[in-house]
Amino acid sequence: MKPHMAKGSRPRSAVPGRLSGWAPATALLLAVTTSCTGSAPGNGAVAVKKPGTAGVGDRLFPALGNGGYDVVHYGLTLDYVPETNHLKGAAVITARATQDLSRFNLDLSGLRVRTATVQGAKAQIARSGDELLVTPAKTVRNREVFKTVVTYDGTPRTLKDDDGGLEGWMETDDGSTALGQPSGSMTWFPGNHHPSDKATYDTTVTVPKDEDGDPYDVISNGKLITEEDKGKTVTWHWRTEEPMASYLAHVSVGYFEIHKGWTDDDVPVYVAIDPDEAEDSADVADLVPEIVDWAGKRFGPYPFSSTGAIVDHLPGLDYALETQTKPYFGEAPEEALLVHELAHQWFGNSVTPRKWKDMWLSEGLATYAEWLWEEERGNRSTTEIFEDFYDGTDAESEGIWAFPPADPPSGGRVCDPPVYGRGAMVVHKVRRAVGDDTFFDILRTWTRQHRHGNADTRQFIALCESKSGKDLTALFNTWLFDKKKPSRM
Repeated sequence: MKPHMAKGSRPRSAVPGRLSGWAPATALLLAVTTSCTGSAPGNGAVAVKKPGTAGVGDRLFPALGNGGYDVVHYGLTLDYVPETNHLKGAAVITARATQDLSRFNLDLSGLRVRTATVQGAKAQIARSGDELLVTPAKTVRNREVFKTVVTYDGTPRTLKDDDGGLEGWMETDDGSTALGQPSGSMTWFPGNHHPSDKATYDTTVTVPKDEDGDPYDVISNGKLITEEDKGKTVTWHWRTEEPMASYLAHVSVGYFEIHKGWTDDDVPVYVAIDPDEAEDSADVADLVPEIVDWAGKRFGPYPFSSTGAIVDHLPGLDYALETQTKPYFGEAPEEALLVHELAHQWFGNSVTPRKWKDMWLSEGLATYAEWLWEEERGNRSTTEIFEDFYDGTDAESEGIWAFPPADPPSGGRVCDPPVYGRGAMVVHKVRRAVGDDTFFDILRTWTRQHRHGNADTRQFIALCESKSGKDLTALFNTWLFDKKKPSRM
């Protein structure tokens, strides 16, 4: 994610449970009551029901995600009416149990749940804040692959953070868009909404034609499988073949100009541009494959089976988001912003932080990609940019010393300047310490070893030291972990 810095905004806070028009939701860790299911054969011991947990223990966002299972695939079937902003959905969630599950949780904010089944049998459901509690008719056994189907409907919520930043389901002037970092995806489908649980997706959306009989466009992650005109409605089916963190899941409904093409490595390109932004976005369709090809030479092969971008018209949105395969922009993006969000396809989307405190690995590396692009375009060198950040003369350097990049003090600070600017400075210090050949080998190895998975700061440091053969403890302690501004070295 990166804000539209040209507008003078800062990286926005991202606090789950801040609801537009609602009181802040309380993050609940549900109390668990054990009960007996009967005597076990032979020794008279009782079998204890074992529900999954609410939350996965992330210090910054303790209520996000759920324990006891790992999602393999989401099949989302949505009916959406733009004129009324009404959503009707069916989520088919295929997961693997990591323990015996007498009950489990799904993250879901708002929306009315109509039914739920587990393995085809009706399940009991209850709501507690942003938690949907599902009790299957029969305990799901450890390692069992099980299928949960939830049907729901209502007006999906827009979540609002402390400084007015928005996420979740948002209406636009000609439709809607869904943005999920960090918790907005739970406003339009139930799931395990923590970056550590990645899954593949099939997203099918049916929308009516407008009053003039014209169809809406529906854009989502991955590849377009079918677009079916059914007379009064049109159904779009998008498939994400590679694992995706739920905060990167996306749907945009509206009217778009569609541009298709290919990268040099024959990756299909799909760029959707709102007509209101077409004039200022004239170069986007050509820049996307150019940037992807450029990045692939430096960071390793492009990790997904498609790429692109969405340029919508959403005035007032103060950030862009690296929605997987097609980053989202609320207005025509500047070139550096396009580089940043496309770099996230490697750093953040394919290699996803294990916990939210590791976000500097996404934002610092994506910001450094901007520095590399600027240098290769014949403007400032990366060293000059580093010095401008250190001296505070770069427009994006304000506030970068507020806290160590690898230790945001709260969830509301996870997208603050230290994670971006100082994070990129850490990356530059590593490059200077190990040399260019080793540095780019580190980046390519990082994206290869953790392709489509999760990784953390400890693993990155270990890789840097292994590849360079150097003890980099002092470098990381000073630039990544120290609370104060380092002395110039």
